[in-house]
Amino acid sequence: MSDLSKYRNIGIFAHVDAGKTTTTERILKLTGKIHKLGEVHDGAATTDFMEQEAERGITIQSAATTCFWDDHRFNIIDTPGHVDFTIEVYRSLKVLDGGVGVFCGSGGVEPQSETNWRYANDSKVSRVIFVNKLDRIGADFYRVVDQIKEVLGAKPLVMVLPIGIEDQFTGVVDLLTMKAWIWDDSGQPENYEITDIPADMVEKAEQYRNEMIEMAVEQDDDVMEAYLEGNEPDIDTIKKCIRKGTIALDFFPTFCGSAFKNKGVQNVLNAVVDYLPSPTEVPAQPEVDLDGTETGEFATVDPNGPLRSLAFKIMDDQYGALTFTRIYSGKLQKGDTILNTFTGKTERVGRIVEMHADSREDLDSAQAGDIVALVGLKNVQTGHTLCDPKDPATLEPMVFPDPVISVAVSPKDKAASEKLGEAIGKMVREDPSFYVETDPDSGETILKGMGELHLDIKVDILKRTHKVEVEVGAPQVAYRETITQRVEDSYTHKKQSGGSGQFGKIDYIIEPIEPGGEGFEFESQVVGGNVPKEFWPAIEKGFNLSREKGVLAGFPLLDFKVTLIDGASHAVDSSAVAFEIAAKSAYRQTIPKCGPQLLEPIMKLDVFTPEEHVGDVIGDLNRRRGMIKSQDTTPTGVRVKADAALSEMFGYIGDLRTMTSGRGQFSMEFSHYAPCPKSVSDEIIAKANEEK
Repeated sequence: MSDLSKYRNIGIFAHVDAGKTTTTERILKLTGKIHKLGEVHDGAATTDFMEQEAERGITIQSAATTCFWDDHRFNIIDTPGHVDFTIEVYRSLKVLDGGVGVFCGSGGVEPQSETNWRYANDSKVSRVIFVNKLDRIGADFYRVVDQIKEVLGAKPLVMVLPIGIEDQFTGVVDLLTMKAWIWDDSGQPENYEITDIPADMVEKAEQYRNEMIEMAVEQDDDVMEAYLEGNEPDIDTIKKCIRKGTIALDFFPTFCGSAFKNKGVQNVLNAVVDYLPSPTEVPAQPEVDLDGTETGEFATVDPNGPLRSLAFKIMDDQYGALTFTRIYSGKLQKGDTILNTFTGKTERVGRIVEMHADSREDLDSAQAGDIVALVGLKNVQTGHTLCDPKDPATLEPMVFPDPVISVAVSPKDKAASEKLGEAIGKMVREDPSFYVETDPDSGETILKGMGELHLDIKVDILKRTHKVEVEVGAPQVAYRETITQRVEDSYTHKKQSGGSGQFGKIDYIIEPIEPGGEGFEFESQVVGGNVPKEFWPAIEKGFNLSREKGVLAGFPLLDFKVTLIDGASHAVDSSAVAFEIAAKSAYRQTIPKCGPQLLEPIMKLDVFTPEEHVGDVIGDLNRRRGMIKSQDTTPTGVRVKADAALSEMFGYIGDLRTMTSGRGQFSMEFSHYAPCPKSVSDEIIAKANEEK
């Protein structure tokens, strides 16, 4: 039996390019898991093992690995930073107990760090902060700490101070022990010495240490009382208080260093042991029934409890599907039969493996607190609960956002056509934010995703990993339709053809509702039996099915409400089918009278540009119908926040790089739907009518 108090399930997350993967590499080297460091910029990082990751120098899939530090077992997940792959971060955070948020010493709190921080808050994950890249030009630890307070609204608890900055950065002052850790220039992480604090930093260190103790002792009334009477707590007591506050999310212990230069990583590893929770110290996962209602039961982390585990990632490789699973409760043995509560089917566990990026070690069993991969499960998808067939329960399912962009692909020849279906099936299982459908009119395969880069990489994986040659159409935007006026109307469906006929009459109101909800509401105000109650669901179903196709250009209709106010039925000829047909015809009759309008997806845009190119960037955004929200000057350039229509943003990264001599960066994520300008809307409607 493993001692669960020695387990730490942690994720490393940050903005693209803040140094997550490099930090993970350093942790693996320090813990003896790898002997040669792989560098991201050489395309040789351990956890970036996809071809596309090595080439682009970014992390696309979250990779899992296990290592040991100070007799504690770390299960580490290195997550992507790029906005199109936030889904990977989101689902990893769901199964982690703690995290390390990495921020760039010169870039500070960047757009993606904000999104990831928000996800971590939603998932209530305790974190320590590592301000990385302090050896870079423009790095400033104190500025990043201020940004964490202002931009993220978080409370950083400063645990170390940097000694020197930029190319003079040599080490850190540990405020707990009031000692300096100084690394030499060999680049070896173990080549450091612990000495006295440099004389010019003593005063500053005292000030920050007092602030740290004051924030920590607030966690314990007795310690605080003693402290106010002038008795400073010992180091173990301070650590206990910091641990309590970190787990309660009251503050976030903050460290700094340079992962690339191997400075300051040990302090972060010690902090993971000292301050982040073990699996038994985090709130238990609520269990829900098949309708998604909480049952009041919890999956408590206990190896002797009933089996409760969550599949949080599916990955296909040459040996078959790997199902990454977090076990919350109970034990799992090789050869066990487990129940998937989503499909209602049982599956047999062929193998249990411990992952180290893309290599693996076989295990005979795993228990509560472990993160392992299962080989041989057939019908499991991300977010499914795997449990004991004799004692079934569902853990809270994951919710994934709708796609905003699509692209049509067609196989180049018959051989590719056969491989395409199989390859796409695997890819959909792996990535729940990636959708595929077939256009019924043209027979084309439509891929849908979260952004241009997302689809770009999917097509790349199709061609390279699955060896399927496809031709790719232009990206298409997921438009929507809505209505602007309230209309009261009536429709009668009558059909007589020998024997019993069909009859259903409905009087109803269709009106717009506030955006942001379910998109469709139905209410019946019929009193008496004019429209019997058993036909109401059929009427709702008729309207609900019809809204998949709007009347302007065939896009789904959003944000409207149907209120049934009266109607009539026939004792013999009325049926659920008759009322469903009446509702569908009523939709086609009335929606065109309700002032239908086309909506387009608006993206939240965060653009970074060097100061000398701000004018060009803003001028270009204005031409793309962008609404500038704010401009913030940072030491290395300017961040422009704006809202822009997705349809205007295709190919933006190329244009931005041209304007900024390759130094600009941007990220965007879906914000909301807004009405299209008339000129744009006329064009889209005309095009849709042509295609009909």
